[in-house]
Amino acid sequence: MHFRPKQVTRRGAALFALMSVVWGIPYLLIKIAVRDLSPPLVVEARTAIGALVLLPLAARQGQLGPLMRVWKPFLVYTVAELAIPWLLLSDAERRLPSSLSGLLVATVPLFGVLLGIATRHRDRLGARGIAGLLIGLAGVAVLLGLDVHGDTGSVVEVILVAIGYAIGPHLAARYFRDLSSLALAAVSLALVALGYLPVAVWLHPERVPSGGAVASVVVLGLVCTALAFVAFFELIKEIGSTRATVITYLNPAVAVLLGVAALGEPFSAATAIGFALILAGSWFSTMSGSSLQPQRRWRSP
Repeated sequence: MHFRPKQVTRRGAALFALMSVVWGIPYLLIKIAVRDLSPPLVVEARTAIGALVLLPLAARQGQLGPLMRVWKPFLVYTVAELAIPWLLLSDAERRLPSSLSGLLVATVPLFGVLLGIATRHRDRLGARGIAGLLIGLAGVAVLLGLDVHGDTGSVVEVILVAIGYAIGPHLAARYFRDLSSLALAAVSLALVALGYLPVAVWLHPERVPSGGAVASVVVLGLVCTALAFVAFFELIKEIGSTRATVITYLNPAVAVLLGVAALGEPFSAATAIGFALILAGSWFSTMSGSSLQPQRRWRSP
């Protein structure tokens, strides 16, 4: 079964730009947070904050009940997109630079395309779109210098994060078309927060965390989780799951810039060339076969 390619609307373009920035910030924030907090506590804090913000809104709209119809894929989505990746990413950033973590996550579109081919439920990108994906990945290769320096186990953790991030949008596009994005985000965050609560309490910090660590998890919860997840579901509805994952080509650029500015991480000629390739790949992948004409939208929450 094949789906007709989705056009990129003005709303879709705006959501794409927003998510490109918002999901480039967490790498820096996580790096700061894990200096004082354990990875499970970081996950607990950001999911609990996000759930506290979104659950009352979803309940007020009466959108929680319909999730029971798709509870099995919903649980798989929650584990693949949040529960496992956020723990692995937080753990890996204890040893890897924030910019390198962001760059490794840029492999998400490749895994997304491979998943779509395997399940025969992918958007048609065409030759131009596929070329864009390859150009973007070439940019990532340049940025990494074809030689990842650091803890190998941590690198593997981030690759597993990328695989989980590819599975999540695929499930959302296939099973959650008629469900409220607000309810999906709220309940998934609440489930992860409840699951990590006992571990987070057990691994509570022995001393008061720094102001930077506290501020980091608050921003992670409010902006990079609550706001971002609603926006990301809407982005999938507008432009499709495969194109939506291409934001991971721009997220690394934001992660590197923040790492350089805030943490003093190096910026080389290879980084500049990689940026150019990543941006070019993003453009070709997202704009392939598209126009800015209106299209039928999925139901908004």
